[in-house]
Amino acid sequence: MERTTIDLWFGAFVTAGFVALLVLALKVGNLGAERATETYRVESRFDNIGGLKVRGPVRSAGVLVGRVADIRFDNESYQAQVTLALDRRYAFPRDTTASILTSGLLGETYVGLDAGADDKKLASGDRITITQSAVVLEKLIGQFLFSKAQDSGPPAATPAPAPAPAAARK
Repeated sequence: MERTTIDLWFGAFVTAGFVALLVLALKVGNLGAERATETYRVESRFDNIGGLKVRGPVRSAGVLVGRVADIRFDNESYQAQVTLALDRRYAFPRDTTASILTSGLLGETYVGLDAGADDKKLASGDRITITQSAVVLEKLIGQFLFSKAQDSGPPAATPAPAPAPAAARK
């Protein structure tokens, strides 16, 4: 009887652990964050989106205002075309700027919106024209190392000493 009780408690503990791992995986993958709110879609184009993913957060002033709905590559402009699904509760001016940002040094990549001052608001199907691409850490380090290598350059050649006059050699 005692062995059965221990097995039952052990099984419950293992099951709770699996449920906790499943919840954690859903949170990390942003799968459990889907809400049934109405959204409107706007498009933006970036030269580099870094590690941005579909269903990634869209934030303004630190507040979650939407999600990344779609990411495509435009074969004509050679840019990433990002479609944002913004919550209808939040209306942004037409001159809003979009930036690809990272929370912390190695955190998640998200789209940050900075509201402009235009009286007209973004509507579904509009495009955010003022964008700032992601800052890629590897690219920055490469540029820094390249500039340091150029600054140091090859060692300067020192002029050879002039030969001593013939009278001084005697």
